[in-house]
Amino acid sequence: MLPEKHLGIQKLWILIPVFGILAYAVLYYLASLLYPGGSNADVSSEGFNWVTNYWCDLLGTGAKNGQLNPARPLAMVAMIILCLSLSIFWYYLPRLFKNLKIATKTIQIAGISSMILAVFIFTSYHDFVIYAAGALGLIAVIGAVVGLFKSHALKLFWGGFFCLILIVVNNYIYRSGHFIEALPLIQKISFFIYFLWIALLDIEIFKKENANIKRNME
Repeated sequence: MLPEKHLGIQKLWILIPVFGILAYAVLYYLASLLYPGGSNADVSSEGFNWVTNYWCDLLGTGAKNGQLNPARPLAMVAMIILCLSLSIFWYYLPRLFKNLKIATKTIQIAGISSMILAVFIFTSYHDFVIYAAGALGLIAVIGAVVGLFKSHALKLFWGGFFCLILIVVNNYIYRSGHFIEALPLIQKISFFIYFLWIALLDIEIFKKENANIKRNME
C-alpha cells in the first residue's frame, strides 16, 4: 500500500503543467501592460495591441516603436515557467496511451527538447529556435494525436487534430504572406486552443494516475 504522502506528491507533479499555463497567462498579460508600443502594422501605436502585436514582441530588447522594452524580463520569466511546466507534461503524457512503447520515447524526447529550445526564443537565435522547437513540437503533437486515436480518446484526439490544423495554418500564413496582417490575432487564438488542449490532457493524466494510485492503495 502506498502512503498518503506519496499520493499527494503525485498529484502535485502531474498538475504542474496546468498551474504553469495559468501562471504564464497571468505573467504575460502583466508584461503586456508594460509594453511601450509599436507593432509591425503601426510602429507609432501605444501599448500592446492584441490584434496587431505578436507574442514575441514582448520578449524583444526594444519595442517596435524604438523604446526600451520593460516588459521583457517579466515575459522571459513567464516563458521559462511555461517551458519547464510543459516539459513535465510531455514526460507524463505517454501514460495516457496504450500500446505505444516505441512512440513513448519519441513523444517525450521531441516534446521536452522542443521546450528546452523554446526557452531561448528571446535570444539572437530567435528564428532558429522557432523553426527547431516548432519542428520538434510538431513531432510530439503528431505522436500525441496518434496515441489518443489508438487509445480511443476521440474527443481529445479531435482537439489535437484541430491543433495540428492551426499549426499548418499559422505556418502557411507566415511563409506565404497571405493574410499576414491577421496572423498576430490568429496566433493568439491558436495559443489559447493549444494550451486548453494541453490542460485538458494533463487533467486526464491526473485522473488516470490518481485512479491507479488509489487502486494500488486498496
